[in-house]
Amino acid sequence: MAQVLEFKLPDLGEGLTEAEVVCWLVEVGDVVAVDQPVVEVETAKAMVEVPCPYGGVVTARFGEEGTELPVGAPLLTVAVGSAEATESRGASGGPSGDGAGSEASGNVLVGYGTGAPAARRRRVRPTPVGQAPATAADPAPATAAHPAPVTTARSAPVRASAPAPTSVPVLGAVDPQGPVAVISPLVRKLARQHGLDLRQVAGSGRDGLILRTDVESAIRAADEDAAAVPSTPARPEPDTSGERIPLRGVRGAVAEKLSRSRREIPDATCWVDADATELMAARAAMNAAGPKVSVLALLARICTAALARFPELNSTVDAEAREIVRLTGVHLGFAAQTDRGLVVPVVRDAHTRNAESIGAEIARLTEAARDGKLTPAQLTGGTFTLNNYGVFGVDGSTPIINHPEAAMLGVGRIVPKPWVHEGELAVRQVVQLSLTFDHRVCDGGTAGGFLRYVADCVEQPAVLLRTL
Repeated sequence: MAQVLEFKLPDLGEGLTEAEVVCWLVEVGDVVAVDQPVVEVETAKAMVEVPCPYGGVVTARFGEEGTELPVGAPLLTVAVGSAEATESRGASGGPSGDGAGSEASGNVLVGYGTGAPAARRRRVRPTPVGQAPATAADPAPATAAHPAPVTTARSAPVRASAPAPTSVPVLGAVDPQGPVAVISPLVRKLARQHGLDLRQVAGSGRDGLILRTDVESAIRAADEDAAAVPSTPARPEPDTSGERIPLRGVRGAVAEKLSRSRREIPDATCWVDADATELMAARAAMNAAGPKVSVLALLARICTAALARFPELNSTVDAEAREIVRLTGVHLGFAAQTDRGLVVPVVRDAHTRNAESIGAEIARLTEAARDGKLTPAQLTGGTFTLNNYGVFGVDGSTPIINHPEAAMLGVGRIVPKPWVHEGELAVRQVVQLSLTFDHRVCDGGTAGGFLRYVADCVEQPAVLLRTL
């Protein structure tokens, strides 16, 4: 006899508490193997494929695509030991056997691992008004922590359904002080957008569950009532009917981090124009003699040399302890624009790398960012950030510090401009450099010294020879 096991959204690490369902990789009725990816979710930091620790037949899925689920909420249920799953495993040479012990995974992600889950208490469902108490054979109701399963035409019932109600409640018959029988966040959002009180809506679903059709019917009824009542002229309200984009996932994480930076860090910005003609000539000579090195890689190497001279800017502030923590290693973040938004991959131990090594790592991380395959570990732990906004065709900016770091160097476009060179007017390749820094870790003299050293290395790359 098959045993139905519930697989919950595991702890994805890095302190993440929720994830959005992006794409289901299995359907109800599919046979899954142990550790097979079943759903792709998006956290605040990365896209993750979640593998199922059980092997068997998928009997239910929880959460529509686009729904946010908290860690610990059900993802799907699997019938372990069913005939269909056993035949599929036998044909493919996979594991076989009865019970959950042979169908359980190793420690795939944080929060679940080997072995069958412990027995769960049976949830007691409150009895709706006018309905007899549920018997032991009645299925448990869906709750906010256990959303209703999403099924498809392929799904088969695993137990008998409760009898349908003999009558449909009318609008306004629900107890205004009782719980709201709504599961779907889409239904709640629809009601909220139209100012509808869900306590005044009677659900036509099982046990009075409010469905989307119930909300739409109530909205239409309210609109008809409003149209029948003459309205008095009033001052027009501002139009707020534009597109609404939820601040979640990567965009939500970026918004929170930038807002926190502005709230907590007293930042200041200084900038300088630099003649990058010699740097571009040095890059051309390097590329002619070996593997190509990007301008960003050269600037990154200049930054690591500057941070060795001005370690105050490679630090963080412990506000609770009222201490400045100077960090020993340079983990260099760089801003990368992707289809999913702005991300900041981190080059680990950049202070131990040369320009060629830094360039290769930047290229690898940039490709992973564009494919949406960066892990949370590759997006955290930076100590200093380099932001090349010149790729967007702009000259200057005042970057927002990537909290909890202490500084960020911004680089504008490199363009031909009139410049006084060796006492004469000439056309040179000029770039604007800007440094935003946390004024708690240093004063303007230190920040200006750092920026001036970077500009000197850009104008005279031979300056770097002393630190290579």
